[in-house]
Amino acid sequence: MRRALTSLTPHLASAKRGFCTKPEKIVTSVLFERLPVVIPKIDPVVYAFQEFSFRWQQQYRRKYPDEFLNKSSTRGKGEYQFDYVPAPRITEADKTNDRKSLERALDRRLYLLLYGNAYGAPTEDPVWHFPEKVYESDETLRKCAESALHNVLGDLSHTYFVGNAPMGHMVIQPKEDVKDLSPFKRFFFKSQVIATTKFNVGKCKDFVWVTKDELLEYFPEQAEYLNKMIIS
Repeated sequence: MRRALTSLTPHLASAKRGFCTKPEKIVTSVLFERLPVVIPKIDPVVYAFQEFSFRWQQQYRRKYPDEFLNKSSTRGKGEYQFDYVPAPRITEADKTNDRKSLERALDRRLYLLLYGNAYGAPTEDPVWHFPEKVYESDETLRKCAESALHNVLGDLSHTYFVGNAPMGHMVIQPKEDVKDLSPFKRFFFKSQVIATTKFNVGKCKDFVWVTKDELLEYFPEQAEYLNKMIIS
């Protein structure tokens, strides 16, 4: 019996080898975002409630003598007074729809998209995609994501990666016209712009900074998943 089991061992090992498949590819993508620069406008419903609340409180506020109010209104007046004029919310980049500029959509989040060759694309023609890199010899997925963004920007001193774990992932099934490509996983990492309004984006044919709504137009097939993953 021992001889029989021993003789079967090589056959079992060879059978297991027969079921081994090509290792699944992993791609890290970076969702590089610029946070809002100005406070978003208040929703009309919220504004109406705040106005109603203010008027309601005014009915029960303490009333002061006119002499006290007149004295308080004269305080602080002097030669150092000046009229404050806030900067416009609509910039030149908004008026010209300059999507290469970070100085647009100041009350929204902007995301970086690249136009060039991407892993898993149906053809060799350039497509719109996030900064990405195939995971091979990097120490961690986070390091791979940092390398992907570094390859595009050349410097990460004005970037901040949010956490060590990916914010989401998806399994990409290659299309029928793509040969010699097996399904692969794409992991998304979030990084944010810190203290700058301009980057020297390279290693791509083109790039844009877009809002979430504009971003979904570039990925119609993945729009449903990206809409749930990106909180904006």
